[in-house]
Amino acid sequence: MPDKLALPSEDFRAMAAAAVDFLAAYFDGLRTMPVVVPTTSRAIRERIDEPLPLHGADFMVLMDTVRDVFSQYSRHSAHPRMFGYVASPGTAVTAVSHMLAAAMNINVTAWRSAPSAADLERLTIDWLKQMLGYPPEAGGLLLSGGSMANFAGLAVARTAKAGAEVVREGVAAARRRMCVYVSAESHYSVAKAAGMLGLGEANVREVKTDDSLHMDLADLERLVDAGRAAGHLPLCVVANAGTTATGAFDPLSEVADFARRNDLWMHVDAAYGGFAALAPSARHLFAGIEQADSIALDPHKWLYAPVGCGCVLYKDPAAARAAFAHGADYTRTIGLKDDEAFAFWDYGPELTRPFRALDLWMLIKFVGTERLGQAIEENIACAKYFAELVKRSDDFEMLAPVELSVFCFRHVPKGFSGDLDAYNEKLLVKVQCAGSTYLSNARVGGKFALRGCVLNYRTTKEDMAQVLEDVREAASSL
Repeated sequence: MPDKLALPSEDFRAMAAAAVDFLAAYFDGLRTMPVVVPTTSRAIRERIDEPLPLHGADFMVLMDTVRDVFSQYSRHSAHPRMFGYVASPGTAVTAVSHMLAAAMNINVTAWRSAPSAADLERLTIDWLKQMLGYPPEAGGLLLSGGSMANFAGLAVARTAKAGAEVVREGVAAARRRMCVYVSAESHYSVAKAAGMLGLGEANVREVKTDDSLHMDLADLERLVDAGRAAGHLPLCVVANAGTTATGAFDPLSEVADFARRNDLWMHVDAAYGGFAALAPSARHLFAGIEQADSIALDPHKWLYAPVGCGCVLYKDPAAARAAFAHGADYTRTIGLKDDEAFAFWDYGPELTRPFRALDLWMLIKFVGTERLGQAIEENIACAKYFAELVKRSDDFEMLAPVELSVFCFRHVPKGFSGDLDAYNEKLLVKVQCAGSTYLSNARVGGKFALRGCVLNYRTTKEDMAQVLEDVREAASSL
């Protein structure tokens, strides 16, 4: 029997071929399979629970479980009508690159540990900067996702505005409350980061929004002035480049001007919307982003990369180093200098880091930014087309403008006089269980909304029309 750790090459080829055959069939069948099959945790555990294995199993048996359990009872992000949350479909090329990265298992801590992988990450960061029009001298690194990128941005803001002593002595060294200002539409990860950093969730000030759900600059000014009058330290303003709930885009140039006048760090949460910069119709929204001190991005959202690939950019890399650099003798660089002495741990929270850049490099090189931009443009067009369908209907209404590819709406049956929020909440569950279309939810202007986000290069305008039919079908059973 072959050693299953040091596997012979012919056995590895057979395993890989079986996995590729499964994935090819999976891609081919996406449009005809349900987005999700209703089940329970107990039902799944009954299929997979067993004592700790002492002896290895046959690989083809494992593939049967992948097909019959893990694939069968997953919510398929690659499905063209998977509109819940902000779910990337992934790509065939990154399925291959992910396998390559896992096999090489490179730990990208520093240049000396992973020379080519470190340089490749720095190259892909340069490409992401170019997509946004961010200054060439800026720096950054890849992280697990947008939440960690927001955490990193706020950590650097804290050090830059409150002083390096807060890293050594704690936030009490600032001797006053440090306040972060966010739109009422901002992602909850900002408040969570403030709690983890010791700033305190209670010191995250929520700024009102206008009718288009953009940050209200007058209310921002009122809150900052009130903070200063109370003896607090206004630290950072977080602008949104595409909110999670509605896709709203704050006026970045105006926020940048305000931040500069008031000595605030400007962080932009572009985790969802950042790569819309590749779409000609959305490019104008990014005016002013080059002035941001830090930016959170998620290539695993609208750049279609595999989950686990976020990014933070810093306009001044030295500010990041002041927040994160930490020395230990076992990490001391010996015999290297300049670029070869570079360490990612000096610019972010992680030490051990996977080879995330291989997915990005292979995706961008294989597909090209022209096609990526076209796919993003098509996603935006689908969402706007959906809004037009709703406006032409007599039983639906939009609850927020479509700025990028998020659409928020609700069903309003003719003659209905009951609680529309409760009705649409029940309707959402019916739609999700039916399996043809998957929507999530949001609250817009106090109203319960059926929410979708187009983030799939397979999605067509016919799919958008199908959403309304699927909702009507679910409504007929209520």
